[in-house]
Amino acid sequence: MHYIILPEETLASASSSSDSDTGGASPPPRKKHRASAAEGAGESGDSTVATGLSGVVLGLATTSPHHQATSAIHFNRTLVNNLSGNNMQSNGAGQGQDSELSCLNSAQNGESSSAGGTHFNGLLVSTNNGNGVGTNNGAGPGSGTSTASGSEVGSMKKKKRLSQSEEDVIRLIGQHLHGLGLNQTVDLLMQESGCRLEHTSATKFRNNVMEGEWEKAENDLNELRALMHSPNAIVRMKFLLLQQKYLEYLEDGKVLEALQVLRGELTPLKYNTDRIHVLSGYLMCSHAEDLRAKAEWDGKGANSRCRLLDKLQTYLPPSVMLPPRRLQTLLRQAVELQRDRCLYHNTKLDSSLDSVSLLLDHVCSRKQFPCYTQQILTEHCNEVWFCKFSNNGTKLATGSKDTTVIIWQVDPESHQLKLLRTLEGHAYGVSYLAWSPDDAYLIACGPDDCSELWLWNVQTGELRTKMSQSHEDSLTSVAWNPDGKRFVTGGQRGQFYQCDLDGNLLDSWEGVRVQCLWCVGDGRTVLASDTHQRIRVIDLCCEFLFYRVQEDHPIMSFTVSKNGRLALLNVATQGVHLWDLQDRVLVRKYQGVTQGFYTIHSCFGGHNEDFIASGSEDHKVYIWHRRSELPIAELTGHTRTVNCVSWNPAIPGLMASASDDGTVRVWGPAPFLDTQNCSNMDS
Repeated sequence: MHYIILPEETLASASSSSDSDTGGASPPPRKKHRASAAEGAGESGDSTVATGLSGVVLGLATTSPHHQATSAIHFNRTLVNNLSGNNMQSNGAGQGQDSELSCLNSAQNGESSSAGGTHFNGLLVSTNNGNGVGTNNGAGPGSGTSTASGSEVGSMKKKKRLSQSEEDVIRLIGQHLHGLGLNQTVDLLMQESGCRLEHTSATKFRNNVMEGEWEKAENDLNELRALMHSPNAIVRMKFLLLQQKYLEYLEDGKVLEALQVLRGELTPLKYNTDRIHVLSGYLMCSHAEDLRAKAEWDGKGANSRCRLLDKLQTYLPPSVMLPPRRLQTLLRQAVELQRDRCLYHNTKLDSSLDSVSLLLDHVCSRKQFPCYTQQILTEHCNEVWFCKFSNNGTKLATGSKDTTVIIWQVDPESHQLKLLRTLEGHAYGVSYLAWSPDDAYLIACGPDDCSELWLWNVQTGELRTKMSQSHEDSLTSVAWNPDGKRFVTGGQRGQFYQCDLDGNLLDSWEGVRVQCLWCVGDGRTVLASDTHQRIRVIDLCCEFLFYRVQEDHPIMSFTVSKNGRLALLNVATQGVHLWDLQDRVLVRKYQGVTQGFYTIHSCFGGHNEDFIASGSEDHKVYIWHRRSELPIAELTGHTRTVNCVSWNPAIPGLMASASDDGTVRVWGPAPFLDTQNCSNMDS
């Protein structure tokens, strides 16, 4: 007798159908065993085969020897029938299995729903009493099936723990979406991420302020007190609230209520009494328009309350309530930082984010920079010592050793220059030019041995004044007073004068040897570089002199930025130096330029005066970004020393240089520049 070891479950099932008590063996079971629906359609075929085989094998194990042959025949027939029956059911069972997988997948993808559904990262998962996912043709879960449980799906869909920076980003996005009115989207974002846009007390406070519920807003402040870092913040915030309440009462004509707020609520705070006195004066306003004008207030409504909230939020920690429009502020700062780091950015700064693309980094091309010769002016017949654009950028004046000054007109469209008029009669040549603040007059000075200066009417071309105090004078430099009615002039021989438009002497100083002059915007202070390698400050009212800058080598020339803070010096044998006049420190030494003992004039230029340009004795024009010591451009074309460079104050892409080669070169962006293909990523 052959024994086959079977699992206990199969033995138990088989023992119930065997005839071990009588000693005889009944025929092996021929009826096909179907798995119940509860066992799972996906395993019904396998269960049928296993059950049939179990019965047959057990029957063989319990029969007597003379019946084994007959039993073997029955075993073979039963095996064939079971296999064929399993194949007949395979189509139906396969469909049941596919149906179950489809239901599982649809439940995990949020396509099915039920009353007891739960959210996992925004996807709705259908559960069956928390024990399974999906259904099997309406039948409950069986002991023989293997399905994904709700806990397993939750484990698969378990949300990642967010870092602090990730939570901050989500809050910033939520605040921005809230400002756009997408409140439902914000709610879903906060629910799915598990973050909180702001503290619940802060939300109540915001709503009460916007609705004008001032008493409730004051109560909310008491709840926010524990969340604040500064104990004095509550008093300041309450003062702002009561001020808004007071103004709204006045606008509504409720004078008694407003007076009660002023006396009974604002004054007891004992905060900012000066402001309380100003507020009390608004009681005299006869109508609402007068109140809004005097208080510089938008009036009762959403606008003024939004402004009030912006002020109130500054006292709350960002963990409680985000600062107003925080995402826009960060993006604007990022754009400005990229612009600051862009070496060739030379366009007007726009604080609005609408003018740029946030999808690309900001990059400006060198082709947009004034690095290319647009025009060569050859009307002078000798060395050109000086050039200067007018303050409005519409004209260029050039002075030459040929004793002439030429006024050039700048075309506003093509930026081409054409000769407007020639001013003649400067016997010693013209080494320095100065436009009046209104560009109506132009003063011309000569070299060291010249004792005269010429004041020209630019519009008519007439000489208004030819000034000469003494033949021993050396008037080589001049500077206009900001009022346009006076100017100062001097030279290295020790004469220093202040004159009016007719050349009348207003003041004079002896022993002040100057190389270059500049009038400060206050109208009473003059900066003068002297022969002691320093820049002195001269007070025209009290004649007080002191030095501001001290160099180790002669200062050949200097110019000052529009805001009066920075001075750009051309120092003999050293090059170009940038000084901070207020802090009296050397900021930067620019490299590359060749500077000997020739007088070379440099300049600030570009939008916001971010660039510096200078001529050089190596026949080049050098351009630096103000924050970089190395040049960003070296312009070639001149054949002799470049004496002066002038940047157009109105057209940042236009620059002129004067040289000993007798020419004036006009520099601009690359010709035929295709703005659609340039590298500037500004939209």
